[in-house]
Amino acid sequence: MGFSFKVAPGVRVRATSHGVRASVGPRAARVHVGTGRTGFSTGLGPVSMYKAAGGGRRPRNLGPSRSSVAAHERQLRQAQKTQQAAELKAAFDAIENLHRQEVIPTTPPVAPSPAPVNETAIRRWHEQQALQGLSIMQRQARTTARKRAAEGAQRDINAAVERGFREQAQVQRQLDEQWRRLLGNDPDVVFATLTEAFEDNQAPVAVTGVENGETSVLIMVPGIEAVPERMPKLAPAGNLSIAKITKTLRNSFYLGLICGHVLITVREALAVAPCLQAVRVAVIRQAPPDAYGIRKAECLLAAMFTRHRLDGVLWDSTAAIQIVQDTSADLRIRLSGTREPLPLDLAREPALAALLQVIDTSESEPPGRADELGDGSPGHTAGSQLPGAAAAPHPTVSAPTLLMGQPPTTPTAMLPAPHPPRSSREPGAPQAGHAKRCSSPLAPSSCCS
Repeated sequence: MGFSFKVAPGVRVRATSHGVRASVGPRAARVHVGTGRTGFSTGLGPVSMYKAAGGGRRPRNLGPSRSSVAAHERQLRQAQKTQQAAELKAAFDAIENLHRQEVIPTTPPVAPSPAPVNETAIRRWHEQQALQGLSIMQRQARTTARKRAAEGAQRDINAAVERGFREQAQVQRQLDEQWRRLLGNDPDVVFATLTEAFEDNQAPVAVTGVENGETSVLIMVPGIEAVPERMPKLAPAGNLSIAKITKTLRNSFYLGLICGHVLITVREALAVAPCLQAVRVAVIRQAPPDAYGIRKAECLLAAMFTRHRLDGVLWDSTAAIQIVQDTSADLRIRLSGTREPLPLDLAREPALAALLQVIDTSESEPPGRADELGDGSPGHTAGSQLPGAAAAPHPTVSAPTLLMGQPPTTPTAMLPAPHPPRSSREPGAPQAGHAKRCSSPLAPSSCCS
């Protein structure tokens, strides 16, 4: 309901329940303003037309629609999955290629060149000393003083150069003596060289002894948590998925990680000590806490590697597990049916068992240098970790098992020697307290000690 009234010729006001509007102009061209949108109308006789200014309906909400928001969320989830897949692939690649890292053989050390002599400073000092007390009017005396200063400066320069070469020669003699002792497998030099070389290893390494061209090392490896539980896969349709891997497959990767740490440690030891002939390795891991909350070390693998057995290995195309199996001597390892590495039974390995008793794997101690082992100080500092891998605790070996600077050569400091070959014992009879030795210790479902 509403009403309208004429205000002036050509001007009419209409009031309704929706508001007030005004019409201006003749019927043939009339403008409507007020409540609502402005419009124009025209009419002749019984026919009239109306057109709102701006045309069309009012604009709707311009915000994102539900379909666009859902599409954006799908793209975001796909991007996150792609990034996660790339990180997982990098982690598995790092495990498979751990033993393929480049190892640069050591070369005879060369003393650095002498520091250059600052001739300008020496000449300036001599000239300043010679001209002290002479005025600018004493030209002849100043000329003579400058000449004497130049001669003195040249003598000092020659003396400094000669002194630099003498010091270089002295350092070179010391380096040559160290190199000679390294080639002679001097225990002190080999011990210090290996300790320094292992400082940046991913897995902490402690040298336990050097004797007769052979060294013994302990390698602390991380737990199974270093291997991701999921692996990226491509479906037949090309869709990317990240599925959980089986326990057997994960244990296989973990075994490869252990063998990779063993091989890179052995390769580095033989590279920095050119005349070292054998490396005896024991791989340890932090055991679960006992009833007192103490986490001790458990041995997962023990083996010996010789230089001549590693010559000619195809590192770039051979897996770490196969290399360990084919090149090691007296390999001792226990695997469950799902290829899980199990702790070795050290009942008949008293030396190795005694060594594990004095290893401190406490995580409360901060990491330190490997050459601080045996002083009650923290163990070796680990380098960069594998992607997604947890840092292994740093082993600390108490004195007198390790005496840094004075490497022990007693049998208790060396890892246990290999058992006599099976041919020297009664045919077919396994050792007491030991499982029967398998022909392929790293084969599936094997259990060897």
